[in-house]
Amino acid sequence: MEKELRQLLVTVFLWGTSGFMVAPAITDVTMSALCPAEYQCSLAIYLTGFQQAITGVGAVVTTPLMGNLSDKYGRKALLTLPLTLSVFPLVILGYSRATNYFYAYYAVKTLTAIVGEGSVNCLALAYLADKVGERKRASAFGILGGVGSASFVCGTLASRFLSTALTFQVAALFAMSSAVYMRIFLEESLVVRGCVRQPMLKESGPPCVEEVSENSDSSPPIFKTLPSLRDLIGLLKCSPTFSKAAIVCFFNSLAEGGLQVSVLYYLKYRFQFSKNQFADLMLINGVGATLVQLLLMPRLVPVIGEEKLLSIGLFVGSITTSVYSLSWAPWVPYALGVCTVLGVLVRPSISSIVSKQVGPAEQGMVQGCFSGISSFANIIAPLMFTPLTALFLSEEAPFYFPGFSIMCLGVSLMIAFIQSIWIQAAPSNAIREWQNQRV
Repeated sequence: MEKELRQLLVTVFLWGTSGFMVAPAITDVTMSALCPAEYQCSLAIYLTGFQQAITGVGAVVTTPLMGNLSDKYGRKALLTLPLTLSVFPLVILGYSRATNYFYAYYAVKTLTAIVGEGSVNCLALAYLADKVGERKRASAFGILGGVGSASFVCGTLASRFLSTALTFQVAALFAMSSAVYMRIFLEESLVVRGCVRQPMLKESGPPCVEEVSENSDSSPPIFKTLPSLRDLIGLLKCSPTFSKAAIVCFFNSLAEGGLQVSVLYYLKYRFQFSKNQFADLMLINGVGATLVQLLLMPRLVPVIGEEKLLSIGLFVGSITTSVYSLSWAPWVPYALGVCTVLGVLVRPSISSIVSKQVGPAEQGMVQGCFSGISSFANIIAPLMFTPLTALFLSEEAPFYFPGFSIMCLGVSLMIAFIQSIWIQAAPSNAIREWQNQRV
């Protein structure tokens, strides 16, 4: 089992590094292509928000679909698609950052992100749930998040010292390596009834522990169809834990999505940050997040539980985000980076809480549904915060408060924190009743 988990973590690390490597550079590339020699560009802000909204719309459908299909065909087969697609947009900017190539990248990135934006993380969580027992699952999810944070650190550090052109070329190489490594080394996890009975991609694998007839009346398949919106609503209604976790997931993702479309442009306008300053700031956050998830979270979960960790992460995130909006000097974002790292406790805690509510045959579906909720929040976030950010960074702002949109994000995290106080992670029998209704 340790070998399989190590193979999954290497896959996630390589894929994450490729994506995070380009994050500090993409703001400068976007503004250079659209608004050369300017520190404020409403077109860049709106295009970024539009891309995030379109990606969210598609991911609301594709992420639950990918998760549910992985319960039937296996995690490895479904991981192949998003890992492969992630290579193409990086190759485009690796070749040229001219305006025409930027628009080509923008279109391809939007389409590929619809499939891969939340699918890789969703499928990785489902893979871990297949392999790790409930008592160690929260720590395993934290380690997965820690590896993601480590990839963030390595990618950002590489971006700090590489030229812009070389950054995208190296990122494309890492993305290719992730897909190739996964296909060669990662072993399929055993899912429904001990085996993947209908492989989507033919390959050698472990034999089935037991074969169950598709026509057997005693063991009907739990999920005959892909989950619909009605199914998702029924799932959330059947368990108070699910409904509260969904609200927390939505408002936390709303804040995360809002930060993606606002914070870099806010720092660009407020303090004229460039790629190197963005990379330094991301490095501080990434190193702290890695240490918290790899070292601190596995020790805290057995002591205080996922519920309290969730509340701590949301509360600290709300306070630091609010202070972030008031940044009065360039050193303030760096100082706040030490506190904001506790926000990384939120996602693995939610994933662990909802994972314990279902059996091994439904992990992909449930993780996919909650990833879909995050994607839905990523639709709302740019629609709300893109125009708000552009307004308060322009000369037409009703009053001078460049960080007003970021202050609103702190309020969103506070709402999530209040809701998280009432979450209990005890497994629910209501989920089984909902499954029986779907059969």
